[in-house]
Amino acid sequence: MRVSYEWLSQYIDLQDITPQQLAEKLTRSGIEVDIVEPRNQGVTQTVVGYVEHKEKHPQADKLNVCTVNVGQEETLQIVCGAANVAAGQKVPVALVGATLPGGVKIKNAKLRGVESRGMICSAKELGINDKLLPKEQQEGILVLPQDWELGQDILPLLGLEDTVLELDLTPNRSDCLSMIGVAYEVAAILGRKVRMPDLTVNESDHEKIEDQVHIHIDAPDHCHRYSARLIGEVRLGPSPVWMQNRLIAAGIRPINNVVDITNYVMLEQGQPLHAFDYESVTGGKIVVRLAREGETIVTLDDVERKLDPEMLLITDGEKAIGIAGVMGGANSEVTEQTTTILLESAHFAGASIRKTSRKLGLRSEASLRFEKEVDPQAVLRALERASQLMEQLAGGKVVKGIADALVKEGEAIHVPLRLERLNRFLGTSLDEQNVSDILDRLQFSYSSKSDEQKGTVFDVEVPTRRQDITIEEDLFEEVARLYGYDHIPTTLPETVTTPGGLTRQQYLRRQVRRILNSLGMQEAVTYSLTAADRIDDVESIFGTVENTGIKPIPLAMPMSEERSLLRVNLLPNLIETAAYNRNRRQENVALFEIGTIFLSEEEHLTRLPQEKMVLGGMLTGEWVDQHWLQPQQPVDFYLAKGILDTMFHQLLVKNVYYEAAADLKGMHPGRTARIKVNGDTIGFVGQLHPDVQKKYDVEDSYVFLIELDKLYEQVVDYELYRPLPRYPAIRRDLAIVVDEHVQAAELQKAIRETGGDLLESVELFDLYSGENIGSGRKSIAFALTYRDAERTLTDEEVNAIQQKVIERLENVFGATLR
Repeated sequence: MRVSYEWLSQYIDLQDITPQQLAEKLTRSGIEVDIVEPRNQGVTQTVVGYVEHKEKHPQADKLNVCTVNVGQEETLQIVCGAANVAAGQKVPVALVGATLPGGVKIKNAKLRGVESRGMICSAKELGINDKLLPKEQQEGILVLPQDWELGQDILPLLGLEDTVLELDLTPNRSDCLSMIGVAYEVAAILGRKVRMPDLTVNESDHEKIEDQVHIHIDAPDHCHRYSARLIGEVRLGPSPVWMQNRLIAAGIRPINNVVDITNYVMLEQGQPLHAFDYESVTGGKIVVRLAREGETIVTLDDVERKLDPEMLLITDGEKAIGIAGVMGGANSEVTEQTTTILLESAHFAGASIRKTSRKLGLRSEASLRFEKEVDPQAVLRALERASQLMEQLAGGKVVKGIADALVKEGEAIHVPLRLERLNRFLGTSLDEQNVSDILDRLQFSYSSKSDEQKGTVFDVEVPTRRQDITIEEDLFEEVARLYGYDHIPTTLPETVTTPGGLTRQQYLRRQVRRILNSLGMQEAVTYSLTAADRIDDVESIFGTVENTGIKPIPLAMPMSEERSLLRVNLLPNLIETAAYNRNRRQENVALFEIGTIFLSEEEHLTRLPQEKMVLGGMLTGEWVDQHWLQPQQPVDFYLAKGILDTMFHQLLVKNVYYEAAADLKGMHPGRTARIKVNGDTIGFVGQLHPDVQKKYDVEDSYVFLIELDKLYEQVVDYELYRPLPRYPAIRRDLAIVVDEHVQAAELQKAIRETGGDLLESVELFDLYSGENIGSGRKSIAFALTYRDAERTLTDEEVNAIQQKVIERLENVFGATLR
């Protein structure tokens, strides 16, 4: 909203406050002022002149030599290149020594040998936006009214001494989309009274409007009131300069006196109006109804608009003559031949106008106000004001009476304001007199009473112009901003506080992410949706869809077949991501994802599916250890297993072993293992089956999948740090020969169980089969580390435990020492 300071001063006394000071006070009270813009952009010593003579320049066809009278019997010879300059015109003249916008200084000059003493100015040269001028004044020099006195300073005449405040209004403050609304706001801030314009209308006694205008509202939910006046003997012409100046300051282009009056009153009162050519309204009948299916109308911008049954129309019973609250129809436009005007003022439902404006892609100053809800009590006030101006500025004769159709009348609402709750809410200690003073400044009617339980309670009557105030908290805001946000004390909140922190699962999830990142893997975030042909390519943590009761969960309205089901497995999406990268020459891929899978046993959901947090990983191509800078080598099973072992070690997960698995769908039968911790399976690791690799177009790739909730359960020694050991360890190497079908994990498990609490770790470091071992046999070597946290172990103690381990392996697995 652009607010003219000069115009605003007509409604409230601003003599002792500058535009800049007013902008500061408005901003501090909650109405932000974005720009304070003086309309004078640097014009000095520019006066009204009269062109007495004009003749062609002797040396230039496009130049004219003008004799210009600037008052006080002084005439100047000025060379002018404007095509529209003519003798008998009054024009703005920049005298020698004057300045113009952009730092232009006017000096005596010679143009093609002819002396020029000054400059006849165009609107643009005076810093006026020529796009906001009437079309006939947008080209060439600015032609001034003939009744202006010669030699007068041009600044006050063109409104260039004015200053414009541009308000950045929030959607709830539609009351400040009018000069009167802004005046009420300034009055509340400064504690002054608003001067309302006189609304006296001189009516003709010869005719009555009820004989000529009839209004029917057929859409009462969309139109609450429709009022009209009839004005005859109207003479179209330019509006007075003072009105044009105010419209231009507000950013609206003057057109003619009738249109300018409707725009002027809309800006002043906040109530949009529309003027119809009465002769185009069949039978003087106005019917407000919803559009019919397929109905069209040509609007004032000469565009044919297709309507739908949710759009509100103004019709004459036979044809549509306007889109309610948005734009009038071309078939009822006021033209130079118009002599009788039907002036409309109405209250339309904001939601209806907003929908219509959005559907048509048509936004006007009127629709901007209607969709934010205008003051219902401004309907008649604006109608009277416009009728008064039509009589004064367009020579109109106002027919007696108002045609008025009323569905429901807007009434002020009552909102309670409890003083005790106000102070508790704001953290203030205002008394009854403080609040009363603020309500008086707002010009809200109120009464107050005291109650032993509730204290002082105000019953506030909120005027209809403030549509944004409906509840008690809205009144709190009004009191706070007028009391002054700077005066509200800063206090700490009084409440029970809880120190923030991560849950155990959140901390461990971050640790998993950190560990895998540090090992050179990159985190991926893939879609939670997948395709039906990929949902069961690879084993999930619970098995496959084929061999379990789990049902895929389809979307009701999928965007595409590729994203039509909720995922039950992370791996297909990770494999797809790796393939996407390899197809773009990113051969070496190491990805992991921590994400949710969705499990349900219902084909048609009646309850929410079970959600499980899962860790998935994908390795393909070659690998280089960033820490040791070893040469790149193809990824293999042991690399994937080593990454997991490192993660388990840093998470303090103990008793991890791997069990060969040849039955997992989508996995290589000879290079896949289940991951077990303390006998509980938490996931698997291995190579993709060649058929799956071929389907996704990836080379040898290794994946792992772990159920995180089960992993978290195994982190029993969850600690922030571990102290360094105080006592030395004793290491014993154990190399045994067993049948080739015996798994190292089974041997490792037996060693742990037998070693007891003194056995700190068991690590496999050698596997050999071949010469000197025997057919069907293999040699496996383990490193056993013994330590006691409280003392130094002796060789005798360790040897005794080591012998028990050997005997256990001999008895259970038929092992022999190598």
